[in-house]
Amino acid sequence: MTSRGSLALVLHAHLPFVRHPEHEHFLEEDWLFEAITETYIPLLRMMQRLVKEGVPFKLTMSLTPTLCAMLQDELLRDRYVRHVDLLLDLADRERKRNRDHAKLRELTEFYSDMFSKTRRFFVEEWKSDLLAAFRQLRETGALEVIASAATHGLLPLIQRQSREAARAQVLIGRDVYVDLFDVDPSGFWLPECAYAPGLETILQEANIRWFVLDAHGLLFGNPRPHRAIYAPCYTPAGPAAFARDRDSSRQVWSGHEGYPGDPAYREFYRDVGFDLPLEHLGPISRGSRKFSGMKYHRITGRGVEKELYDRNSAEKAADAHATHFLEQRRAQIRELRAIDVDPICVSPRQASFSRRTRHSKRSNLQHRHGATKVILKSGSTRATPGFIRIYTRPPEA
Repeated sequence: MTSRGSLALVLHAHLPFVRHPEHEHFLEEDWLFEAITETYIPLLRMMQRLVKEGVPFKLTMSLTPTLCAMLQDELLRDRYVRHVDLLLDLADRERKRNRDHAKLRELTEFYSDMFSKTRRFFVEEWKSDLLAAFRQLRETGALEVIASAATHGLLPLIQRQSREAARAQVLIGRDVYVDLFDVDPSGFWLPECAYAPGLETILQEANIRWFVLDAHGLLFGNPRPHRAIYAPCYTPAGPAAFARDRDSSRQVWSGHEGYPGDPAYREFYRDVGFDLPLEHLGPISRGSRKFSGMKYHRITGRGVEKELYDRNSAEKAADAHATHFLEQRRAQIRELRAIDVDPICVSPRQASFSRRTRHSKRSNLQHRHGATKVILKSGSTRATPGFIRIYTRPPEA
């Protein structure tokens, strides 16, 4: 961001493995199809445009082994193309239904155009191989792809039961990355940013150079880091730990305190798959209510009544939020400079929250930011309240 401070945005792309060839259609496969349409292809197109226009940027993104396996699978690729074709069929039905309603007609045209471009990008430009697109961007140096655990298992809990099982999660994740990109990964996404003492030795065995954990995982280290969470710390085993900056993460993630709850943004849960008669939806519904991907309403407020989505208003809100986010980070770094030489704010998040974020990231930052050695003594995770017990407590009655 500046010569004396950095903003590191790290996106995490993950989905659990779902593949059911014994069924013609399986509902959970729609999770993958939605993510491809709404997140992965828009991100790829944005990054490719920035590269083509000569706009300098750096971004780090994890691609988990389960997600990569699905993106490589021929059956799921074919089913995704069929899914987009059904979306185009729905958009055509909606174009006819909304021909006399100006606002709905405009939204319908938007979706029809988006689905057409999505199909062209996936089928014609990349021959159904999105990993090839990620690989090409990685080779430009603009995108750094990092590894993650084999099945996205919560490593502290797995390690508690079997260190060898935790070791297998890390080493298999590393091997999958090497198979895909033909190089060793430098960074590693800990699932749920969950850390427990001992994991750093496994990461070192995998030749991982850095990872991200939650803020208190670093703050409770010994000795306590004198730059708090605003500089990486080397573990005695070798890998450097970067800490999540909660303030910047909250702004982008929280629907109550951050940007996602803005009334201008599209209302995810209001979908024509639930609003329109099944017979009108056609084959995309497969005879049942589900999300189709066509959403005509904006968040509006917390009430049930929703107004129609206005793309221009949403774009203005997104621009304002991007500007505000960067201004806040600049102000944060200016304040930190008074007590620190070269601070870094690390803001990791799910890729699905980041379609419109402007990115500025340098990943090889350990030496620039004066990393010190710290023994990490506390288990941690990004899930509230920040400790592993959230995953082990009995369910509430």
